Amino acid sequence: MKNLGSTTQLVHQDRLVNPQQDGAVHTPINTGVLYHFVDAQGIVDAFQGKKIAHVYGRSSSPTTSALQQMLAHQHKALGCVTFSTGMAAISSTLFALLKAGDHILVSQFLFGNTRSFFHQLSGFGINVDFVDVTNIEAVKKSIKPNTRLLFCESLANPLTQIPNLDELGELCLAHHILFAVDTTMTPHVMCEVSRFPISLVFTSLTKYIAGHGQAMGGAVLDMGVYDWTQFAHIDELYKVADTRMWGLTQIRKKGLRDIGATLDPTSASQVMLGQETLALRYAKACDNAEKIVCFLSSHAGIKKIYHPSLETHPQYLLAQSQFLTTGAILAFDLANGVSPVEFINALKTILCATHLGDTRTLALPVAETIFFEFAQAERDAMGISDACVRLSVGIEDVQDLLADLAQALDSVQ
Repeated sequence: MKNLGSTTQLVHQDRLVNPQQDGAVHTPINTGVLYHFVDAQGIVDAFQGKKIAHVYGRSSSPTTSALQQMLAHQHKALGCVTFSTGMAAISSTLFALLKAGDHILVSQFLFGNTRSFFHQLSGFGINVDFVDVTNIEAVKKSIKPNTRLLFCESLANPLTQIPNLDELGELCLAHHILFAVDTTMTPHVMCEVSRFPISLVFTSLTKYIAGHGQAMGGAVLDMGVYDWTQFAHIDELYKVADTRMWGLTQIRKKGLRDIGATLDPTSASQVMLGQETLALRYAKACDNAEKIVCFLSSHAGIKKIYHPSLETHPQYLLAQSQFLTTGAILAFDLANGVSPVEFINALKTILCATHLGDTRTLALPVAETIFFEFAQAERDAMGISDACVRLSVGIEDVQDLLADLAQALDSVQ
């Protein structure tokens, strides 16, 4: 499939990566919870990791395994583990890998729920430092002897700050630190993660990959970059012959199996169906986003816009080299003291919802919702103003979106 276009690959990937004996084009939904072993030694070997087999629905199923294989293929990854949500993927994985006394570095530019989780993690004896990941020198100075992991978003939600994935990845390799990147905002049709020295990729399948607001899911992918023999916390039971698999094995056992945030097979099937149109949906959404940015840039009701297509964006050149497009997420600060709530209430086509990556364009008052729990000083450090609105741009006809934004801005001025 290497020479095929991105849409062709996505449309045909299921039947080629997961061929069915009966010729079914799509992987069937298998909701079975338990699996029969004719020879009891088979279940013993499966439990002890001597053979691969489905044992119990909490740990795996034919449908979720098919999705994992597809995601690993798309990302050119060593392997993948899926979870019930994107937050479950992050929390379950880090609880599986970290211990009290560890130190981790986390981007100060993070989605609200992710940042909230890291605040919780610090309550378990894990030292968390938030750092400006767009400043490589600041990251270098923050590394300690017990630093285990650096976590960031490939494109920050919502103000679109962009870390240099090559520089950070090489720094982490030199210090034997896991480099974990949340790529929810930059699906693989925008960012080819295999180009960079990233250890673990996290993504919310709920967003762009499923794409229609009808299924939840999350995933972690091991990109095959990190040397797990250098990681201090691999359980002796999980040190299998293939050292590359140590991390995935521990994530599956201590993360998915023990914590139990399992992706439902029906949701896995919906994610697989949704991803077939990802390239088409994303191309349209990104095109719409650039046209909206152009419109907003000349409107007196807008104080500032955050989107990598703008030459004034601090990482504009980095975005050009690191990504295949500039993305379908943008944010803007309203001018003249206009309230984000008042503005969003004036919209007629664009919906108010806390979600992104949908076929529909969605608006959200940022400071009062996803960053409401954080002190003003934290919001200031992230650059979040009280006037900020986030737009997740969908696939509607762009003239309808522009007309809606225009009438809403005019009505609140």
